[in-house]
Amino acid sequence: MTRRERRVDLAEHLAAVSPSSGESKDVVRLIATVGRAAAVLQRHLRRAAIDGHLGYSGGRNSTGDSQKKLDLLGNETVVEAFARTGLVAAIVSEELEQPKVLSRKRTARYVVCADPLDGSSNTDINGPVGTIFGIYRSGSILPEPLHVAQLELLAGGYVLYGPSTVLVYATEAEVTGFTFDAQRGSFVLTHPKLRCPTQGAYYSANLGNSDCWPTNVRKFVEYLAASNCERPSSRHHPYSLRYSGALVADVHRSILEGGLYFYPPDDKHPEGKLRLLYECKPLAFVAERAGGRASTGTQPVLTVAPDSVHQRIPLAIGSKAEVELYEQFVAQGGHS
Repeated sequence: MTRRERRVDLAEHLAAVSPSSGESKDVVRLIATVGRAAAVLQRHLRRAAIDGHLGYSGGRNSTGDSQKKLDLLGNETVVEAFARTGLVAAIVSEELEQPKVLSRKRTARYVVCADPLDGSSNTDINGPVGTIFGIYRSGSILPEPLHVAQLELLAGGYVLYGPSTVLVYATEAEVTGFTFDAQRGSFVLTHPKLRCPTQGAYYSANLGNSDCWPTNVRKFVEYLAASNCERPSSRHHPYSLRYSGALVADVHRSILEGGLYFYPPDDKHPEGKLRLLYECKPLAFVAERAGGRASTGTQPVLTVAPDSVHQRIPLAIGSKAEVELYEQFVAQGGHS
């Protein structure tokens, strides 16, 4: 048996790509903080049934959704981790109605926007869940209240807790993935220079809401389903539905294997359901830097100017070909 090659861990990789000083060094320190928080949270998730952390807490989050006990634990873990850095002025979280101010020092030049436990409805059935994070430049010492329109996204990423725990981050320079090695107690490099395929074979969407979708989006789904059965030409390869109930898991599949995830506006959420600052923009940053695409259906997600901390938008994200096709259906109700 050949000896396994020793893999570079997250700390070593970040040290190698980090400059000696400046904003980029701060950003990689904050990415390292995500890794430490994720290592703690994945241990909580593994022991949730044993430690009595499953089920609902009885409260509701900032957008009215019922909170699971693990939502609160995840939020506490993430907030505490970033508070220790001294670099973060405030955290915007799905679990907090208002931004939580951590520091007003001049060194605290960043705002972290996070969904600490995406897909928490899956926790009781041992399904996939995730963490989404965006690291933003605040531009100045934190004003009161936080002016979200002035935030500039510098890095984004996610953690997927599944059969293994995977951390993916994107900066302007790279999109890189790591897998948690329990024997070493750290994330190790497993997905260098991630690239999203131009086209894929999967789509992810909650079809249970399809009766409430715009007509053109329903036509898009009919097109995907028809191509699955009829295969009318080589231009229209079959698409298979994959939907996990966890945004991170479905987007991760789309980035690795191609295809798209979409959550259009519906009758209950005419402006869209997913949150711009801590769900859509960080994931869009990853997808775009990996060669994919992220859109509201009418404009690129990364060009949407935020106007509130919990702003919602529609989302289509994944391979360029499928997202562009989605945009075409939204605009015209068909394809060329």
